[in-house]
Amino acid sequence: MFHHSGFCIRPFAFSFYTVSLPLCSMQAARPQPSLSFTSANSPELSLGSCQPQTHVMFLKTHKTASSTVLNMLYRFGEERGLRFALPLGYQFGYPLPFNAHRVKGYQGPHVMEYNIMGNHMRFNKLEVEKVMPADTFYFSILRDPVALAESSYAYYKVVAPAFKRAKGLADFASNPQRYYDPRLRNNHYARNLLWFDFGLDHNANFSERLVKKGEALVHRAFNLILLSEYFDESMVLLRHALCWPLDSVVSFSLNARKQDANKRKSDKGSGLTEGLRQKLREWNALDWHLYVAFNVTFWEKVRRFGKARMAMEVAKLRTRREFLARICLRDGGRPVEASRIRDKAIRPFQSGPVKILGYELQPGLDNATYQACLRMIRPEIQYKDLLDAYQFPRQIAIARGNPLRLNPQGRAEHKRTTVGQGVTYGMSLEPSRNTSLEEGKGPLR
Repeated sequence: MFHHSGFCIRPFAFSFYTVSLPLCSMQAARPQPSLSFTSANSPELSLGSCQPQTHVMFLKTHKTASSTVLNMLYRFGEERGLRFALPLGYQFGYPLPFNAHRVKGYQGPHVMEYNIMGNHMRFNKLEVEKVMPADTFYFSILRDPVALAESSYAYYKVVAPAFKRAKGLADFASNPQRYYDPRLRNNHYARNLLWFDFGLDHNANFSERLVKKGEALVHRAFNLILLSEYFDESMVLLRHALCWPLDSVVSFSLNARKQDANKRKSDKGSGLTEGLRQKLREWNALDWHLYVAFNVTFWEKVRRFGKARMAMEVAKLRTRREFLARICLRDGGRPVEASRIRDKAIRPFQSGPVKILGYELQPGLDNATYQACLRMIRPEIQYKDLLDAYQFPRQIAIARGNPLRLNPQGRAEHKRTTVGQGVTYGMSLEPSRNTSLEEGKGPLR
């Protein structure tokens, strides 16, 4: 997906009401980078005496930088040997409401302790509570619905009937009702997608009472709501809420799509007029009001955290990211097309008409650095397969006709093969070429 930080939202005006959102300026001198890929337990990167939260549930919303967030959760859990609540496929039965039996290996409420849950689902708190411990930290992430609509159209125009029928996003935005049929499968991608992901009725008629009720439900269910436009500030708030070391929330943008040259030249990306952007806000009014409400609470959290303190923390995070990019990534840290990535095991899965970008690692890395860098760029599908292999080694081995030997701790002993200067697992973790896009199985993101 993407990092988008360093700008501030301007006041919006549209037919429902005018909203003034906080403006900000966060410029600070950046500290000098460390001289090595420091351990996550280093005092300079930790938060001191607090205990890291290891029961975490992330509602992975669509087109909101959520794949980047999920990579952080995967890294944190893998490095510490935590247990993930993983789906049977790549999603928890999406777009159906979440059911606990969608968790691989689930044996009943709280029979097994799960630490981290974060794959796509349509949120259902009562069912999630059957899986996750009572002290679980719940969080999610939102994005401006206009930008989300542009991204959703690019990714899902071949699967959402409302998008397929339109000549383009501008055509759809000019008269959404002309193309939208709420009864058709996958049309949830075309209207109030955030509201839908939170388990709410995305086709409900807008009313102030309804949006207030929805906002209250989200407030009660989640400890923290992040904003993708302020990704770095979001990571600072998340880090302090979870008491995680800095490197656990430093990331490289994952699942980003290649933009065409004309869109890159446009300030607004999609080239939509302000009138069409206004129509998209009205069409996605439930999402828009949810976004506005949690924008206000987000900046209130920043105010309580301290603006000067936030500026310093953001500078530290960006400096660390730049430093790790210089160590880990080729091409100056720029994402590249999958076809240019020589190691097929780290090529991102290509879903739909857009080109998903990935990264190549620097040659000549020592093994420890290679493994740390690899975790940061490993695509979502391959990472989930790897965690499957850790947690269900016998099942994976039988399915692939590759019996594995278990060590005394019950972990799979994989044949290891050298790749450049690094080490990877000999077992193939590439997604199947016929990975289904059907409900609950495919990697629609």
